[in-house]
Amino acid sequence: MNTFSTKIAKKDEQKLKELIISKNVSFEPMQYTSFRAKGNGFVAILYKSGKFVLQGSEIDSLAKEIEGVISGKTAFLLEKSSEKSTNSIPKNFIPHIGADESGKGDFFGPLVIAGVYIDETNKQKFIDLGIKDRKKLSDSLIKKLAIQIKNNAIFSVVVIKPEKYNELYSKIGNLNKLLAWGHARVIENILQKQKCEYALSDKFGDESLIQNALMKEGKQIRLEQRTKAEEDIAVACASVIARYEFVKNMEEMSLKYNLNFPKGASDKVIETGKEYVKKYGLQKLKDVAKLHFKTSSQLI
Repeated sequence: MNTFSTKIAKKDEQKLKELIISKNVSFEPMQYTSFRAKGNGFVAILYKSGKFVLQGSEIDSLAKEIEGVISGKTAFLLEKSSEKSTNSIPKNFIPHIGADESGKGDFFGPLVIAGVYIDETNKQKFIDLGIKDRKKLSDSLIKKLAIQIKNNAIFSVVVIKPEKYNELYSKIGNLNKLLAWGHARVIENILQKQKCEYALSDKFGDESLIQNALMKEGKQIRLEQRTKAEEDIAVACASVIARYEFVKNMEEMSLKYNLNFPKGASDKVIETGKEYVKKYGLQKLKDVAKLHFKTSSQLI
């Protein structure tokens, strides 16, 4: 699947809609959008912010038509990588920030969000290193790759340790909003060091969540969330750093409490949780675990 994204001026919105209608589409309701249209092999979405996204397997010709109706705007095409080369650079590559997180599905340990800026000077180096989605890499290899990324790219990491995580979650009450806050922070931190027009992250909720959490530096950035975004080299790099920081924090926590805290939310996690509660008390569970997980109720 390919993705075409651009910013649409108010004066061009009607022309764009007329072009989309001419493609025999059906319109579907979607929050925060002016329209969402589904056609033969493509989906077109115009957000109220003016951002337009076109997705489909063969959208090149339609994308060119759209470029023809908008005035003075630069659009770009991000091509989905093939299975044989998950991190090949799209033909129309532009420097951008990739953001990803680690720990959101783990009962024990922190939530970590990382962002990495990729440009023409480092993109090929990371591809040659074989950097890809961290779920396909061992923890030992992730450590080596994370060091390479940190030495060759502008990056930012936000580590929300369990005690702080529980405090923030009790105030926010929504994991997606907490994730959006973390993604916005790493994007903002990078923008303070490097100008950038585009940021990409894996899709976990409505794009407006991150957009609303961005402050002065990030308000003008073109922001996209996409399923399987880890196929993008910048997001893959962010994924590696986030995982490395998560694993490092888990190891430090295990040493501190003399317990081997397992990842995930399995039966082994419940066993370790009961052992921890027995040694340190239920009131101390907030220091090592995410209390809103259903696992917590199984330890009481």
